[in-house]
Amino acid sequence: MIETCDLRKTYLMGDVSVHALRGVSVRIEKGEFVGVMGPSGSGKSTFLHLIGLLDSQSSGKVLISGTDVSLLSNEKRSRFRLETMGYVFQDYALIEDLTVVENIAVPGFGLGMDYYQVMDRAMRLADEVGLSGRAHHLKRELSGGQQQRVAIARALMNEPEIVFADEPCANLDTASSRMVLDLFQRLNREHGQTIVMVSHEPWHEEYFDRVIRFVDGNIDSG
Repeated sequence: MIETCDLRKTYLMGDVSVHALRGVSVRIEKGEFVGVMGPSGSGKSTFLHLIGLLDSQSSGKVLISGTDVSLLSNEKRSRFRLETMGYVFQDYALIEDLTVVENIAVPGFGLGMDYYQVMDRAMRLADEVGLSGRAHHLKRELSGGQQQRVAIARALMNEPEIVFADEPCANLDTASSRMVLDLFQRLNREHGQTIVMVSHEPWHEEYFDRVIRFVDGNIDSG
């Protein structure tokens, strides 16, 4: 499903080169719920952004379902992301003036789907994440946990093969975090989507099929 080969990312900070990733080779199988963990600055979010096509590597390869995505044009990369991937971020990234169901619907409109088809699916997803009763509420009327559930539903709008989550529980209390993780686990088991989630909380490991640990820009093999 996802394979990286000698993946490297270097940032230039003035005259200083910062090596965020130092040659990461890893494979994530279809249908896995994988945790990406490690201390702050270890490279875990950089890794997620590269395999999620939100950034470009300095060298190495990212293969997704056999496609070398580094060879795609910007336009094709954007289309590939929209059709294949869903994203959940720690700050929810909802649009303030849209309702729950409208926020969920946004990726469907990006694919040019029929309005009524999009809205019908968005309503069904709102129900699936337990928010049908708040489908027409705005972001400011929702708790943090509810906002994150909207973000998860939005990530599922285009039926992606892969869902990437970058510390989705960072701004949530333990009860809300467990609700979000239970939802991820259920969706992974029922829909078979591959989920790759960055986390820094040790207790989250009970939800993952496998953990990839980073240290100093590489995978911790110890």
